[in-house]
Amino acid sequence: MLSEKILQSFEALRRYCEAEGFKGWDPYDGLNSRIFRAIPLAKRSALCRLAVIQGFKRFPFNLRRLALVPKQYNAKGIGLFLQGYCNMYRLVGKRPELASRLGGSESIAARVTELADLLLALRCDGYSGACWGYNFDWQARRLFLFPKNTPTVVATTFCATALIEAYGVTRRREYLDAALSSAEFVMHDLHRSPSGRGFLFSYSPLPGNDTVFNASLLGSKLLALCYKHTGRSEYLDAARKSVEACCDAQRSDGSWPYGMLPVQSWIDSFHTGYNLEALACYRDNTGDESFDGELERGLTFYLGHFFEQDGTPKYYHDKTYPIDIHCPGQLPVTLARIGRLGEHADLAERVLCWAIDNMQSRKGYFYYQLKPGISSRISYMRWSNAFMFNALSCYMLDVG
Repeated sequence: MLSEKILQSFEALRRYCEAEGFKGWDPYDGLNSRIFRAIPLAKRSALCRLAVIQGFKRFPFNLRRLALVPKQYNAKGIGLFLQGYCNMYRLVGKRPELASRLGGSESIAARVTELADLLLALRCDGYSGACWGYNFDWQARRLFLFPKNTPTVVATTFCATALIEAYGVTRRREYLDAALSSAEFVMHDLHRSPSGRGFLFSYSPLPGNDTVFNASLLGSKLLALCYKHTGRSEYLDAARKSVEACCDAQRSDGSWPYGMLPVQSWIDSFHTGYNLEALACYRDNTGDESFDGELERGLTFYLGHFFEQDGTPKYYHDKTYPIDIHCPGQLPVTLARIGRLGEHADLAERVLCWAIDNMQSRKGYFYYQLKPGISSRISYMRWSNAFMFNALSCYMLDVG
């Protein structure tokens, strides 16, 4: 049965995000500072760029107004909102009595069209298929720069998946065509690194970012979705090779490190959830059940190591802090995609209610992270609000 507390939380979050026009700040948008961009020497220094990004991200108080960082659209955030409104559309169809609180089917469908059109406008140009990146320059710790609007497999998968859902609501063919073309971005613009029985897709078309398991599995997820709609065997073959490589890297206890490099050896909650969701999506859209054992072991590890009995979500498998809003937000999405949310509905509700009690502002938005000392209670549109918007709508749809 749908929790009134969760429904009220979602209503407050929706009012906030709509009032903001779905624009906002991001943990990693420090280089969008108009002050920083006016200092040529600082812009040319990788260490300076890294210091600015990490400073804005780690400082618990928001410096963005003082530093003239504008609120902007983020493509992945818009994709998450779009997915959330598609969930709302299906929920109102399932529970018409909620229309008075969430809006009728026509008004929700109009919002779906608005966000899907915006997502099409935010596409990156010059690649083999539709793809999306972020609205800021990002300096990686390994000292290479991702320029603004560099497409990534993560952002592209979230956006293309949402457009497929939008097609289901609106039947507008341009949404499906754009989503399906994104498979060509994965196939031709990402490079492949041999690993195990297969290979890993790179995070972006840039060199030096090809060791991350969740990024490669998201590429497999997208190819599997596109294979279901097109029947193109090359999508299936490439998706399976990536899944094989990532499953070969799974540890005997069911866990995955973040990536292949020694500095990527941590095990965290929401990236584990991404991996499980991607494996389930691959299976459900291709009919290939070869990796169900890895999926079950991973799910057992995920549920057994990242959530306390009282609903506290942990970031790492062996320590709690920082508690990132992605940790509670990914749980209902992962369980729903695997088809196990009903079985674990009590856990999902405890975790979401913990997040509402501890990480939601009275204004409706969600906080970024909690730490033992001073926590960051900044409202980030993509990282916190869009993520929880999708999570809460997914939960309500599945249990409602």
